[in-house]
Amino acid sequence: MTALITKNPMADDRRWEPAPDEVALFHHRMPAYSPTLLLDAPDLAERLGVGRVVVKAETRRMGLPSFKILGASWATYKAICEHIGHEPEPWSNINELAHNLAYLKPFRLATATDGNHGRAVAFMARLLGFRCDVFVPAGMVRARIEAMEREGATVSIVDGDYDDAVARAAEEASDTCLIVSDTSWPGYETIPAQVVEGYSTIFAEVDSALDASGLDRPDLVVIPMGVGAFMAAAVTHYRSGDEHPVIVGVEPLDANCVQVSALAGDIAHVPGPHGSIMVGLNCGRPSLTAWPRLASGIDWLVSVDDDAARLAMRELAEAAVASGETGAAALAGLDAILADEGACAELGDLSDSTILIVVTEGATDPDNFEAIVGRSPETVGRVLTALR
Repeated sequence: MTALITKNPMADDRRWEPAPDEVALFHHRMPAYSPTLLLDAPDLAERLGVGRVVVKAETRRMGLPSFKILGASWATYKAICEHIGHEPEPWSNINELAHNLAYLKPFRLATATDGNHGRAVAFMARLLGFRCDVFVPAGMVRARIEAMEREGATVSIVDGDYDDAVARAAEEASDTCLIVSDTSWPGYETIPAQVVEGYSTIFAEVDSALDASGLDRPDLVVIPMGVGAFMAAAVTHYRSGDEHPVIVGVEPLDANCVQVSALAGDIAHVPGPHGSIMVGLNCGRPSLTAWPRLASGIDWLVSVDDDAARLAMRELAEAAVASGETGAAALAGLDAILADEGACAELGDLSDSTILIVVTEGATDPDNFEAIVGRSPETVGRVLTALR
């Protein structure tokens, strides 16, 4: 297995304003909202030689196998408010919201995706009774396309990589179509910033679970990165108060656009095609909106190969978490940085430390999961300490 581990030369002590409280209140009105589990993984902690490993398992969120609905739902709602010029009539559940917005039809949402974000936007469109167009890069596995189609989306394959799909989706913007993207470009920055805000609910849930269980807040946080929206939410949360955990970002070796950008001192492009099995992270350029937080707030940058992701999937299955390839990236990155002598020397003794890893997706390609792990996702699970 191969990994590239670097300190972030751009890191500084900047503080960021936390996400507004209304984000979590909005999510509580979404159907089937419930905090996802925070799992104690003592076997992982013992193997890694650290005090405690807690796993935030975003494998089932509001009926979807990923955390992405948190950002997609909040950004869609705020974009609609901006579109109509005011808040919709008062609503207490999604059906009432859909009724209050029915006068907009025919109306569409559009986006580009490498899988989970597009499914989340399609899910939100279906709840609101809108159409949805999703543009995906060439080579996406059929299982992920079919999942978006089951949400009612029209999925179009773009001859190119993720960045090409983003450019194609942007062409759909009109008076009757909103682009709900989790990456940004000049002139399109507000909605991606709201996607970042939406992800803040995850970290509020982590704090609540740890506090309720009497456990320490994390000393080290490991987050997978694509365009950087989720990492931007992590930086916002963990660089808004007095706590200052070490933040580690993880990417695929052939799509490590954040790492390359940080080493270059500015946003850089890592050209495709990007062929990692960690498809949710196959992005060639950091989000313009996310970049200031990425540059400022990440301490360590780790890029890993697909073998590391496969091993992490198997390790997570032993810890009762059925993770997809992208979801396993955080553990793969943690394995890599703890195996690096130079990084360990700088990190110091972690034998009493609490480490948080976020598994960002479930088994979105069940056939590949079974090929890698040796059993189906449905068979994964055993009794573990579950922190709520």
